[in-house]
Amino acid sequence: MTFTVALDAMGGDHGPSVVVPAALRALERDRDLALILVGDEATLLATLAESKATPSERLRLHHATQKVEMDELPSQALRGKRDSSMRVAINLVKEGEAQACVSAGNTGALMATAKFVLRTLPGVDRPAIISALPSLTGHTHVLDLGANVEASARQLFEFAVMGVVLARAVDNIAQPTVGLLNIGQEEIKGNERVREAGRMLAASDLDYIGFVEGDDIYRGKANIVVCDGFVGNVALKSSEGVAHMIVAFMRREFQRNILTRVAGLVAMPVLRALRSRIDPRQYNGATLVGLQGIVVKSHGSADVIAFARAIEEAVTEIRKNVPERIREQLGRLLESREAV
Repeated sequence: MTFTVALDAMGGDHGPSVVVPAALRALERDRDLALILVGDEATLLATLAESKATPSERLRLHHATQKVEMDELPSQALRGKRDSSMRVAINLVKEGEAQACVSAGNTGALMATAKFVLRTLPGVDRPAIISALPSLTGHTHVLDLGANVEASARQLFEFAVMGVVLARAVDNIAQPTVGLLNIGQEEIKGNERVREAGRMLAASDLDYIGFVEGDDIYRGKANIVVCDGFVGNVALKSSEGVAHMIVAFMRREFQRNILTRVAGLVAMPVLRALRSRIDPRQYNGATLVGLQGIVVKSHGSADVIAFARAIEEAVTEIRKNVPERIREQLGRLLESREAV
């Protein structure tokens, strides 16, 4: 069975220079994958030629005359860029030509356009952005990572349900644990929205473990950590910054003198393994959950390896039919709450 993913080839900081080679890398690694490169056809053909590649049955081009800039207002992109590579790629999902869309473009514009074109699932008030962050136990899924600066208690509850369904599908965890991010673990801590969401989660059949703090994300205390988009985005960017800082510090220390360079050569296998564990590229690909379709957001500055990882995330969610599973699970939980 072939899975088709539409790629916003013009989005992100690097556009086709990253998206095209990442697409070729993904196609080489997954024989069941087909891709649609959406963007300026002449530019895409030239970029393909640089990689000694041409369009094929598994790599089609779809021309789009516009592009959404990284600093463009979501409202402007939605109203004035109807033929942007981002909008056209999402339209392909809506029309059934593709089963998922991947974009490294403007996050606000992507969320606004995806919500307008695909609509939210029944019972979902607002979509959320979810991604995995490295932890001592492997990784922790965190949401929301920036789609909703503020979130009500009900919305936080919905985020938890969507995160659980995704973790079950992607990580094959039968009963993922859920923690609610707070400034302390005591029940009296936090604002009323967070405390009310905690009460709702405690009354559900989710495996809710209570409030967790920021360091618990990286300890792997819960499989799913829920928060609003303001807090989540700060946590995400902080973790990326710390990962880059650790790598830079280690490189600087091992290059200090001849002895440290020799020590670095001896420790190279361990250093490479550590770098791989905390490398943000290995966790690239944040999902816009809650939509009637699969949309994956790549980091705007993603390189070839990172963008290819986002494509892999999209394929995994296609295989696992994540939107339909969220629809079913959320419907059951909301029905059970209303019956109480």
